[in-house]
Amino acid sequence: MSQNTLESWTDGSAKQAILDFVTAATAPGPGFVEVADRIATFDNDGTLWVEQPLPPQFDFVFRTWAEEAKADPSLAARQPYKAVLGQDHEFFKGVAAQDPQVLTTLLEAFTHSWAGTTPQEFDAQVRAWMTTVRHPTLGVPYTGLVYRPMLELFDFLHANRFRVFVCSGGGRDFMRVFAEETWGIPKENVIGSAAAYTYSDGRLLRSGELLGSLDLGAGKPEHIYAHTGRLPVLAGGNADVDIEMLAAARFALLVDHDDEQREFAYTAGAETSMAKAAQLGWTVVSMKNDWTTVF
Repeated sequence: MSQNTLESWTDGSAKQAILDFVTAATAPGPGFVEVADRIATFDNDGTLWVEQPLPPQFDFVFRTWAEEAKADPSLAARQPYKAVLGQDHEFFKGVAAQDPQVLTTLLEAFTHSWAGTTPQEFDAQVRAWMTTVRHPTLGVPYTGLVYRPMLELFDFLHANRFRVFVCSGGGRDFMRVFAEETWGIPKENVIGSAAAYTYSDGRLLRSGELLGSLDLGAGKPEHIYAHTGRLPVLAGGNADVDIEMLAAARFALLVDHDDEQREFAYTAGAETSMAKAAQLGWTVVSMKNDWTTVF
């Protein structure tokens, strides 16, 4: 096993559990995992970067929808435009909790907003957002709010010949814009909810249709298998919508947001997953106690 250290992890049960699993997976013995099967998958929002007060992608799309509703007042009576313009906090709670019904409404609007655009046009809009918009309370660009301990974990897994994938209910193409420079993984290792594309007259264009199902709940292992031909042996998440992905893995990490000083403290949307962790023996990572540095 490569001994790349997890420098931002305190010496405790969570770090030791990771080391023990990777040691067993890479050494001859009953826990050995063939290199081809060393698949590790991680949720994004709340697992790799902040998701409060809302997942960052929604900051990006809400700005677009507000402009669209101003240009076309008829949209103001429809969700999610109505919620964005009216600052509907109940609707936003559903977004923060990644409620599938709310996210379906959002993704329908998302595919509509960028239908007919090229990948290059969409990428340029995301990059402009990345360089100009700052988190409303922490005051830095969102890509500066990626969790350092998780990046160290990625490096540790790579050093031990794991292939790392990000599997999120958020937009696949949104995450792919910054995957290589932020997470150090190729964009083809990003799995997420996505629009379908059409290719015509030498141009690839985003359609107005969603490609398959939402990448939430059971959709996560389904999408992972469709993408890789395997299920993960290691998975990391932080919410109830990650339960099925975590249960599909041999080793599961659940990030607990309990650090109100350095990040945020909340349990909404994670109550069931915490109970599952206790029941199934998943490794719970306390941001407060297990990480010496957050960002």
